[in-house]
Amino acid sequence: MHPGLIGGIVGSSVGLIGGLIGTYMSIKNTRTQAERRFMIRASILMWIGLGVLLALLLIIPMPYNFFLFAPYGIILPLSIRYLNKKQQKLRG
Repeated sequence: MHPGLIGGIVGSSVGLIGGLIGTYMSIKNTRTQAERRFMIRASILMWIGLGVLLALLLIIPMPYNFFLFAPYGIILPLSIRYLNKKQQKLRG
């Protein structure tokens, strides 16, 4: 096997496992039922969004697929900020 292929498989696996652990811990550390429901919905939406991004990266030909990182770089931090504020509101 080529070392680049091994690195891609191992790196992707570690990233996926880290995302799953982070999702589990985010849901586990909620305090109220409403906060838990919100976190489950938010997690599902974020996983779907990431799946769509990865699918588009594979579908859109190079080098045009790199233009997807501009909206991703804007949407991801804004959505994280919004979700954190919403969670704090539910928690407080």
